[in-house]
Amino acid sequence: MKKYRILSRLFAALAILLSDVMCAVTAFSYCDLWWGGRCAGYSAPASTALLLCIPYGAGILICAGLAWFFWRAGQKQSD
Repeated sequence: MKKYRILSRLFAALAILLSDVMCAVTAFSYCDLWWGGRCAGYSAPASTALLLCIPYGAGILICAGLAWFFWRAGQKQSD
């Protein structure tokens, strides 16, 4: 029971941490493409930085799903 509770909290914390990292990386890449595109002449538009949200979003969903799974497994075992 305690093992499932710890795993549930671990994956919930990882999902939150991953969402924060996603915001920081996406914002940095967007600004780099926005200002670098104007100064250095990058060929990609700044909006392509938003495509970074796809793999991060998948990771967040996986971590949230695992947190929910372990939380439910801990609930079933305690009953």
